[in-house]
Amino acid sequence: MRALAAWGRSRPLRPVIDTLGLMAAVSAAFWLVDLFARPMARFLFVLSAPPLVHPWTLVTSVYAHVGIGHLLVNAVVVLVAGLPVAAGTTRPRFHAFVLATGAIAGLAQVWLGGLLVPASVGVVGSSGAAFALTGYVVAANPAADALGRVAKRVNVPPRAVTLLVAVLALLVAVAFSGPGSALIAHVVGLATGLLAGRARLLRV
Repeated sequence: MRALAAWGRSRPLRPVIDTLGLMAAVSAAFWLVDLFARPMARFLFVLSAPPLVHPWTLVTSVYAHVGIGHLLVNAVVVLVAGLPVAAGTTRPRFHAFVLATGAIAGLAQVWLGGLLVPASVGVVGSSGAAFALTGYVVAANPAADALGRVAKRVNVPPRAVTLLVAVLALLVAVAFSGPGSALIAHVVGLATGLLAGRARLLRV
């Protein structure tokens, strides 16, 4: 029990709690503003194309959520996948990773989604970052290194392994994306996390 209590007070929990707190606070602000002035809420929190018109939404959109359910689902993933990532890096790097991957996934959604559906609306939520954290955990896991070694022994080309990982990432993102969700952001977030995890980008 003492070891468990010590782990609970240890450094890995702090950046994850920071992130969950930001998600809750920014989401609450989004809901409050939306209640009284929906255009202002979109102006302040929703990332939409072209994003450079409202550059602050690159940050606010990562932490804002459209409802309690949306917030809770992403919070659970951030908590579960974020703890092992935070355990192997520093607090600033963890926050930079969450913000950067969330913003990249959001940009991909509004740009590519806008090409596919010109009338598409903007995007909010931490799901892109949550998928990136998940991808990082998967790719940085020792089992991933073992898979790479096995592939070399059986003479499987690296491109084939990369293609397989990309297909698996797409299937996972589609499987865990509900109707109306930002599928492109999920795929890009997961792919970004897989690449970063493979490169051990956050390792101290």
